[in-house]
Amino acid sequence: MIEFAVITSVIKKYAPQASQIIIKQAQKNEAVIKVLQELKLNPTQIIDDVDTVYAYTLVKYGVFKPEAILNLLREKVIKDFFWDAYSNNAGFGFVENTKKFLNQNSELKTQIIHSKVNFSAELEEFGETFIAVAKQTKSSKYQPYPDWNLDVYPKEFKALIFEKTRLFCGRDFVFKAINKFFATQPKGYFTVIGDAGMGKSAIAAKYISMIKCPCYFNVFAEGRNKPEQFLANIRQQLIKRYALQNSENADLRTLLQKASEELNGQKLVIVVDALDEVEQAGNSNLLDLPQNLPDGVYFLLTRRPYNQETKRLTLSPDTPVDELDLTKSDYIAASQEDIKEYIQLFLQNDPQLKAWISDRHISAETFIQEIAIKSENNFIYLRYLLPGISEGKYNDLTLKGLPQGLQDYYTTHWQRIGMDNESNEQKVKILYILVERGEAISLSMIAEILDEDEYNVKSVLNDWVEYVTPTVNVEERKTYYSIYHRSFLEFLKGQDKLGKGRKLFREVNKIMAEYMLKEMA
Repeated sequence: MIEFAVITSVIKKYAPQASQIIIKQAQKNEAVIKVLQELKLNPTQIIDDVDTVYAYTLVKYGVFKPEAILNLLREKVIKDFFWDAYSNNAGFGFVENTKKFLNQNSELKTQIIHSKVNFSAELEEFGETFIAVAKQTKSSKYQPYPDWNLDVYPKEFKALIFEKTRLFCGRDFVFKAINKFFATQPKGYFTVIGDAGMGKSAIAAKYISMIKCPCYFNVFAEGRNKPEQFLANIRQQLIKRYALQNSENADLRTLLQKASEELNGQKLVIVVDALDEVEQAGNSNLLDLPQNLPDGVYFLLTRRPYNQETKRLTLSPDTPVDELDLTKSDYIAASQEDIKEYIQLFLQNDPQLKAWISDRHISAETFIQEIAIKSENNFIYLRYLLPGISEGKYNDLTLKGLPQGLQDYYTTHWQRIGMDNESNEQKVKILYILVERGEAISLSMIAEILDEDEYNVKSVLNDWVEYVTPTVNVEERKTYYSIYHRSFLEFLKGQDKLGKGRKLFREVNKIMAEYMLKEMA
């Protein structure tokens, strides 16, 4: 077996710590292959020996990582700590044992401190990479796979962050602007502005996944968009991250001040997505964001375009502020290139999509160019359309016959599956209930409101799986549903302006009111 120290030395040779924050997945894959080739390790055939899986994990996790964390993970005692924690589904035990080891190794501890890595986040990422490699072996010795959750992010955001970053690409010009602001200003607010579907949430998620910073995602469709929810969540994250004392009831200003006192020259960046989806009475700053910030504290915000009335972010003159508006003409060309890169990435990984364009004698270049134009620089359009083509939903259409833009996509899809037909009125009502509820709703409640069988309701929701987000509540043993993206929610609301849609909305409002009265009785 290759010595772990040899592995980390080859990683340093081909993929030393990166100066840039965002590394493209293609770069990582290329570096991993080079390292594996140098070590004479087969990229696809992995022996199920624990040391071998650990070695592959070091490579796949370690490219472009700081030298200090590699020096730690190559230690045999750390590998033994890890395997013991893995075998006993005790991730936090691994963290604690590793900390004890560092306390007895001052040189390595100093390296880790100077590298300014988020310690728990790195150990969580390493564990998740090990699980992925172990699954490749298909060996039973690694099962059951542990729940390697070290609370780096709130649990409710993990799936969202993964989903938003799974096929992430491009946006270099956005990250350069963000990083320049954080590097040149002592504190402040940076806002990324864009229309629905332009990738704001994905940008936020990618930044969070790379920096491992505190975060909050406002989601209107799930009712997770209130100031008190934001404060409680961020408070918990900051208390845990900085071991803040006597802060259980602290307001945001106090929390930020206490956290700033623990920074020791580092920066605290808090990412808040979808500021425009916040529901808050009055006209004070949205989420009660402070007018002034302590040094070293930054907010990265995303939101839709606003006017002075809807902005609701008043800052003191000495608080630095900047923004990047994706809708501006300056960024159209760069966004178009990112869209093309996304289509290329999807095409490379989807044989069915390749077959679709091949059957129509379309070149990959032509397909990418035409779909990029049709997308109108909207990533949500691509998220729906490309899998739809792959699944055969558009086998009867030519390239030119595909929908133009997101709203046309929604309208076309609605019409193609016959949602305007009288026989589908109950299906429409199920979707309208998700709109009118304004927060996630259980399958059983939808069934009760409509006096419908749960199986039938679930069948309808499964038909709309791309547009509806299911969330399992383990304690209640119930599944809750909400609209995936606000643009689709707004499309459904727009049906209220149509004669038939208005009639069904009224019926839904009536039966929901009757249901609530019955429940209150």
